Amino acid sequence: MKTLRTFICVLPLALGGCSTLSSVNWSSAYPWNWFGSSLEVSENGVGDITASTPLDEQAINDALGGDYHLRSGMKTDKGNIVRYFEALKDKQLALVVNGENGTVSRIDVLDSDIATDKGVKIGTPFSELYDKAFGNCVKGSDDDISGVECKAPGSQHISFLFNGEWSGPEGLMPADDTLKKWKVSKVIWRR
Repeated sequence: MKTLRTFICVLPLALGGCSTLSSVNWSSAYPWNWFGSSLEVSENGVGDITASTPLDEQAINDALGGDYHLRSGMKTDKGNIVRYFEALKDKQLALVVNGENGTVSRIDVLDSDIATDKGVKIGTPFSELYDKAFGNCVKGSDDDISGVECKAPGSQHISFLFNGEWSGPEGLMPADDTLKKWKVSKVIWRR
């Protein structure tokens, strides 16, 4: 009889809570997700987002484990209209996922909790990765015009955007001594 009373008391709560519980991200309850972000930038992509991931909100959300709030947008790039998704974590922009021909082609990582498989992340100094810019870096372009973009050592798909203080002429790269003080402001993965 006691079990029946408990059942009768709990049943309305369980039924009433079903709609609320359906929006809970149950994958974040797994023990391996308890201790922070498991996303990592590798040659294949960022976490489970790869070159074969469809440029689709549900596919990107699934690849991110539902841990981010997504919003979509469109922009022009070299005369073409490009669709993109922004992934926000705690209302802060963490990732920008761009695509071409229906699949992901570029991911910009802005979240300092997401590192490369070699441990490089936002805030890593230029001097920890390079001795000089020559042969490794180019002047940033488009939205990244104020920075310097450098290929990750030993990588074909990962590069780093460095930013820092410099009062030199627009269009030129700073000297290596200046760059040594600059830090990674964005990790970029390209297909």
